[in-house]
Amino acid sequence: MKPLYTVSATVKGGRTGTVETSDGVLKLNLSMPEAMGGQGGGGTNPEALFAAGYGACFASALANVAQKAGVKAEDAEVTHHVSIGKDEEDGGFRLAVQIDVKLPGVERAKAQELLHQAHDFCPYSKATRGNIEVKLNLVE
Repeated sequence: MKPLYTVSATVKGGRTGTVETSDGVLKLNLSMPEAMGGQGGGGTNPEALFAAGYGACFASALANVAQKAGVKAEDAEVTHHVSIGKDEEDGGFRLAVQIDVKLPGVERAKAQELLHQAHDFCPYSKATRGNIEVKLNLVE
């Protein structure tokens, strides 16, 4: 692959530290959610960052495939739910994602087709395929 764009993110302190991108645009505090035994707090976490990144990428993929199909999808809404839980196989952790997509004004069968095409096209979906459970959900 010939890279079109590369960005780096440096983390200090793990889940309770900081993250900053090489371009300086993103600089955030990290905190462990209480549900995972942490203190909570005002920081974000890797799962939220993954949900945001995957969601933005998937929404762009959806817009791309809709445009190619001649479908107006300006009112599309994409919500990524990222869960982390125990991996029963190795005692570590696993991720799972549910992708909720609203495509107002698009006939259900066509919307379902676009949802699957976007999942095939999205680089994040390609990267996670076969590695984590991803559920696609068309929302009315």
